[in-house]
Amino acid sequence: MDVSGSRVLLLIPAVTYRATDFLVAAGRLGLDVVVGSDGALPLGDRPVVHVDANDVGRSVDRQVSRSGPLDAVVAVDTPMLALAAAVASRLGLPHNPVEAVIAANDKAEQRRLWLAAGVPQPSFRVVLAEAGERAITTAAAEVGFPCVVKAVSLSGSQGVLRADDEASAAAAARRIRGILAEALRPDHEPLLVEAYVPGWEVSIDGLLTDGAVTVTAVFDKPDSPAGPTFEETILISPSRLPKRLLAAAAAVSEQAARGIGLRFGPIHAELRMAPRDGRETPTMLELAARSIGGLCSRSLRFLDGVSLEEMVLANALGRPTAPVRAAGVVVGVFMLPVERAGVLRMVEGRREAAAVPGITGVSITLPVGQSVRPLPEGDRYLGFIFADGESHAEVETALRLARRRLRVVIE
Repeated sequence: MDVSGSRVLLLIPAVTYRATDFLVAAGRLGLDVVVGSDGALPLGDRPVVHVDANDVGRSVDRQVSRSGPLDAVVAVDTPMLALAAAVASRLGLPHNPVEAVIAANDKAEQRRLWLAAGVPQPSFRVVLAEAGERAITTAAAEVGFPCVVKAVSLSGSQGVLRADDEASAAAAARRIRGILAEALRPDHEPLLVEAYVPGWEVSIDGLLTDGAVTVTAVFDKPDSPAGPTFEETILISPSRLPKRLLAAAAAVSEQAARGIGLRFGPIHAELRMAPRDGRETPTMLELAARSIGGLCSRSLRFLDGVSLEEMVLANALGRPTAPVRAAGVVVGVFMLPVERAGVLRMVEGRREAAAVPGITGVSITLPVGQSVRPLPEGDRYLGFIFADGESHAEVETALRLARRRLRVVIE
């Protein structure tokens, strides 16, 4: 995977967990890095080209004129995906179509494209903003209860609520409209109403090369959320599901990516093994044109110390590498949700949590003194706990015990 000396543009949004990991990966690979961003980032003496993800045309012109020759363009996180595709297109580099990336960021458009492509997914209705509350309750009744009401443009379980009857569907829609207004989303944005899918949940990370996916990691979610909100907590890899189901889930993820029009780069898919005709069937929930979010990739262990971000960069440079995990090692991460609204005053017990056998790291990512809110209004996690061990049960137990040793004070 020798890509040293290659020149890569990293497009980094001002708010992201992932800048450090991508910059470290680029350094380990010996890449010549150019950075474009819409905010001031702590990047030392590295120059930053200012871009605006909401003004793609001018940002492409500015970035291309100041970057010089490039071998690849990589969006570090979701807000920069469309700009990355546009810059790569201008330079004639491998890229996803801009319209495919935009579709991947629109949950309603995903559903429409997957319906046309025959991708297994829940039944759904798209409700226009001007249609009113009655349209929400009608859509919910048509897909059946329980159902899930979603904002189409938000991510990370923000603006997602379960509804068990018409009254709660209407209330969910009103609440989500408030969240969209706070996020400065357009007033005309529709809402998505879809059937609730029961079953074991997994996330699949992979790398696309001309539309074919190479799976890099599969995480089980032993606490698959059932609502009313859908915060993620424990993720454990490799999956304990049988190979037949894993192969089927990977195939559905590839079909879903192609249905949207994605052909290059990382994908992160969320699926549930839904009961259908007496057997478990992989059913698509959502798919993003990026790798796993937060700091979760730090839990993964690949041979030779290669990180997931290094594989993403090598893939962008046309040097894909087969992901080889360390044999017999189970890894996990506990994404710590914000449990109440207020001001974060302290997080005690970090040393005690880190001392739990099997725990490999505790990272609190929200600063003390910051106002915080739980999902579905909030969009950040308190932090992450990492663990590894010889079995899924061992890792899961360590993560739960470490979490119990943290004392979070929110006033």
